[in-house]
Amino acid sequence: MAELVYRPVIGAARTFFKALDLKIDTQGSEHIPKTGGAVLVSNHISYLDFIFTGLATLPQKRLVRFMAKESVFRHKVSGPLMRGMKHIPVDRKQGEDAYAHALASLRSGEIVGVFPEATISESFTLKNFKSGAARLAQEAGVPLIPMALWGTQRLWTKGRPRNFRRSHIPVTIRVGEPVEAPTDQYAGAITRRLRERVQELLEAAQRAYPVRPKDASDTWWVPAHLGGTAPTPAEVRERS
Repeated sequence: MAELVYRPVIGAARTFFKALDLKIDTQGSEHIPKTGGAVLVSNHISYLDFIFTGLATLPQKRLVRFMAKESVFRHKVSGPLMRGMKHIPVDRKQGEDAYAHALASLRSGEIVGVFPEATISESFTLKNFKSGAARLAQEAGVPLIPMALWGTQRLWTKGRPRNFRRSHIPVTIRVGEPVEAPTDQYAGAITRRLRERVQELLEAAQRAYPVRPKDASDTWWVPAHLGGTAPTPAEVRERS
C-alpha cells in the first residue's frame, strides 16, 4: 500500500522539477544496494534534500524511508503523505521510538534515510554528525551509504525565500561507496569515518558544480571558505 502513495509523489516531484528546468547531475547511484537494508546518509542544506536524496536511489529501483521530525507528520497536507510513504516520525523527547522503528525497517530490508547533522547547515558546510546512523547500521548489520548534495540550497533553505521560478538551477548529487559498520568498532569512530567520506563527496560535488555566482549579490549560497558570503559556522553559532 505504501507504494501506492510513494510512486505518485515521486512522479509529481519529477514533473515539478522538470517545470523548473532543474539540471540534476547524479553520479554513484550504483552504490545503492539493489536489495537489503542500508542507512543512507547525506548532508543537509535545504528543505528539499529528502526529495533529491530519494531520487538518487531510483535507478536501483529502491525507495527510502526517511526519519523526519514528528511535526511534519501532524501537518494537514504533509502528514497523510508522510505516513502513506512509511516515513519514520522522530519525536526528540522520545527518540527511542523512532530508533526502534528505523531498526525494524532496516531489518526488514528497507533503506532508511538519515541527515546526521540533524538540522540544515546555514553555513552550507558540514556540521558535526550525530552517531545514531552508525549505531543503527551496527545493530541492523547493514552498510552506511554516504551521499552529498549541492545546489539544493539555492531552491529553498533556512532563512531565505523559496526560489521556485524557472531559473534552470543545477543540482549535483554524489553517492559514495558503502561504509561498513562493524560491531567491534566504536560508533564514534565509524561516524568520524562516515563524515570524512561525506565531506569528500561534498567537495567533489562542489568542484563539479557547473555555475558560479552571477554577481556579488548572488554569493550568499557559497560557503565563506570558498569565497562566498554565507555565514561561517562560528557566526551561525553566535546568532543561535
